[in-house]
Amino acid sequence: MKIAIVGAGALGLYYGAMLQRAGQDVRFLLRRDFEAISREGLKVKSINGDFHLKQVQGFRDPAEMGKVDLVIVGLKTFANQHMDELVRPLLGEDSAILTLQNGLGNEELLAGLFGAERVLGGIAFLCSNRGEPGTVLHLGQGHIRLGEFSGGLSSRASDLAALLSSAAVPCEAVTDLARARWEKLVWNIPFNGLCALTGKDVTELLGHGPSRQQVRYLMQEVVAGANAQGLSEPIAAAFVEKMIEFTDGMDHYQPSMMLDRLEGRPLELDAIYGQPLARAEKAGVDLPLVRMLHALLELGEEH
Repeated sequence: MKIAIVGAGALGLYYGAMLQRAGQDVRFLLRRDFEAISREGLKVKSINGDFHLKQVQGFRDPAEMGKVDLVIVGLKTFANQHMDELVRPLLGEDSAILTLQNGLGNEELLAGLFGAERVLGGIAFLCSNRGEPGTVLHLGQGHIRLGEFSGGLSSRASDLAALLSSAAVPCEAVTDLARARWEKLVWNIPFNGLCALTGKDVTELLGHGPSRQQVRYLMQEVVAGANAQGLSEPIAAAFVEKMIEFTDGMDHYQPSMMLDRLEGRPLELDAIYGQPLARAEKAGVDLPLVRMLHALLELGEEH
């Protein structure tokens, strides 16, 4: 399969490398890593074993990449205004688009630009960071849950899940993409925001009793907002403790928003906070702690 990676950060580089190692024809749209990868290939340092792709198809211009069967979008959502110019040159008549971006609203954007029939969404549970240019660090996890934007369990989604699983990326096709997105927000909203604000990683945050309790309260709010969205099945209250226990196993992991704040990059505030808040409000659910966290993060973005 011909696969284009648009948004070759820690997520895009890792999943693209796994797919190429499994024999897929992968093409990376690169920025800061272009020179290093062109010269030395792509290095993956992983808890599951390091590997090195000596030859990688890297491009600076999507017009040079050719038409592909699948576009995997890993862009940070604050760059979504460039989606049309980055993705359109890659699309053939039957090309599909899988967005692995954070938060809400990404599938709707892609559907408006390219047609809903092309669009799938995926939720990546991946602990990865950028290393030196040309290197990605895989620190843990990596599984993906994906589904059709239009809903239902399609053969296309099942086939794509099987393709990823065959590349050692555990993947599950789901019928209710919206529910899966909100489940990820149960984790993303507290940990991304609190770690970005405090400069403390997830282990430090959960090791402080009062902060651990605030994580719990935030998660409970997100579950309430999610369950007002008409999901196929409500998210159970027990899911909160499951996510906290899951995070206890992440040894001093620094979420992406924390790294973005530390390195002076913009934060993905609309997709992770603004969109969920708006959808909860439309459903008549107030999320005061999430709203406060959003406001404090916005304050830090003002220069």
